[in-house]
Amino acid sequence: MLVSTPIGNLADLPPRGREALASADTILCEDTRHTARLMAAIGARARLVALHEHNEDARIPEVLERLRAGASVALVSDAGTPLVSDPGYRLVRAVIAEGLPVTAVPGPNAALTALVLSGLPPLPFLVLGFPPPRPAARRAAFTRLRAAERAGLAATLIWHEAPHRLGESLADMAATFGDRPAAVCRELTKLFEEVRHGGLKALADAYAAAPPRGEITVVVGPAPEEHAGEPELEVLLTEALGTHTTRDAAALVAEATGLPRRVVYARAMQLARGGQGDPSPQPGSRKGRGHG
Repeated sequence: MLVSTPIGNLADLPPRGREALASADTILCEDTRHTARLMAAIGARARLVALHEHNEDARIPEVLERLRAGASVALVSDAGTPLVSDPGYRLVRAVIAEGLPVTAVPGPNAALTALVLSGLPPLPFLVLGFPPPRPAARRAAFTRLRAAERAGLAATLIWHEAPHRLGESLADMAATFGDRPAAVCRELTKLFEEVRHGGLKALADAYAAAPPRGEITVVVGPAPEEHAGEPELEVLLTEALGTHTTRDAAALVAEATGLPRRVVYARAMQLARGGQGDPSPQPGSRKGRGHG
């Protein structure tokens, strides 16, 4: 059974969740110390077993054996709905493949809570977990997502982020997606809950000057319709060149669009020089015989 747990306020644990945790033979959890505090608070006792991204595969045979024997096994994350930005997906797939039943107790979820508090369009939405922690990988991920938007994706975007990376991530979002309306939701359901609305650039500046604390979810509005008619290749390259070298920008855009890298690189060189003429190499030049 997948049991949702509070994201901050203990009173948000649903009655069915309490019953499930109290009656479980084994509870799989990310951090046994964290879950032990929850169990103590609700007066429940059960065998706690750590299951996280580093040991999930190794735990699966043991869990399947327990389920086949008729044991009651509950899976929780440290906070919120299991599997959503948390471990457990591979285990659930294995249980389903064995033909064993899987049920869930719905409850708190940080992404959905942030979405409804953001004031941004609620449907459709896309939950993207945590952005890559390294700047280059993060910008590349944002660039690929922007390419998907150019191809027709129109959804409110939701990320979780660590406090010390928030300012940088917001700045990268602003550089990639433009100054869209957004919301930064901090410490949801807790005593110092805060939801700050504004454009991505203003939010990036604010949190760069005063790094926050606590658990954070970022919600960004969907791509505006007026951009749909712009030449896709030129717009993507212009955005990528703002944060990458010419070669890296061309590689990213070529991967995102499926266009030949040689063609994309030639256009990138033209944009980098600020020229508008034909970027094609002259017959017989060495550039014409490159590997792209």
